[in-house]
Amino acid sequence: MDIQQKMPAFTAERLVKTFDVSAPWLSRVLERKPRQYLHAVNDISFTVPAGGCLSIVGESGCGKSTVARLVTGLHRPTSGALRFAPGAQGAPLSVQMIFQDPFASLNPRWRVKNIVAEPLRELKLLKTRAEIADRVEELLQIVGLSISDGEKFPHEFSGGQRQRISIARALASEPEFLVCDEPTSALDVSVQAQVLNLMRKLQDELGLTYLFISHDMSVVRHMSDRIAVMYLGRIVEEGDTEKLFADPRHPYTQLLLQTIPNVQNPNRNRAPASGEVPSPLKPPSGCTFHPRCPIATKRCSVEIPEVRMLSNGTRIACHLVDEREAAVAL
Repeated sequence: MDIQQKMPAFTAERLVKTFDVSAPWLSRVLERKPRQYLHAVNDISFTVPAGGCLSIVGESGCGKSTVARLVTGLHRPTSGALRFAPGAQGAPLSVQMIFQDPFASLNPRWRVKNIVAEPLRELKLLKTRAEIADRVEELLQIVGLSISDGEKFPHEFSGGQRQRISIARALASEPEFLVCDEPTSALDVSVQAQVLNLMRKLQDELGLTYLFISHDMSVVRHMSDRIAVMYLGRIVEEGDTEKLFADPRHPYTQLLLQTIPNVQNPNRNRAPASGEVPSPLKPPSGCTFHPRCPIATKRCSVEIPEVRMLSNGTRIACHLVDEREAAVAL
């Protein structure tokens, strides 16, 4: 079955997350400053197909990690809806998260066996110590570690091994949906490949669904069925991975793809990125990418583009897309 025809495991509808970053009340009164708000996520919608992988990609500060925390319940949305499909046997869909920094997310005072066993104990998934110990050993072996590694502490491992421990802990509660917040960004390239291959293998064997967060286009190409490109809190383009790489339509997507090294043509002509990423506290009017866009028009600076569906299934927010391809405004 085509990945677009699969039932959605998760749907976000018009998701908004705003943070109040105002100075303390007394400072605002003395300096006569108004409240200040940061619109980290600004009216985005997307669907993660069951058994598939949707990646959200963009530069630092675009809001993609905030989306991950909204999906896992670490943040509450300001507005919008989060809908999970029923899990196995009609139970609520089980969700877990793999964090960006494996060292910061692991308790340095606990042995690995206790870290991996924590979800089993807290959720009361197994009754006896023997059952928990057996399950921990099984999980360590699933992620490519040895049983003896359970006796060690996190600082005794490399970055890639610590991320394997994080994956084992996430799998302990037998989740169906994993939210992966830049799980390989702190790792060397060769180690990244090992961890990504492990995650693809686990997805195939366990039927997992992934929401994958990254800034690296080459990584998301390896992992994803669909890719959503995010810029300053909004999704500007979303489509099937191969279609998006073969024919990127949004200027920002084209800019990101030019950052991927090309071994066959390392000296290819690449348009340099112009300007800096604007502050999310004071985003530009209209299309937020227009100050850096090489083809922006006056309309781009005053009117926010609607998200439209193209005939090839790609969703895009750009005024300059051929109107004949734009089917319906979403």
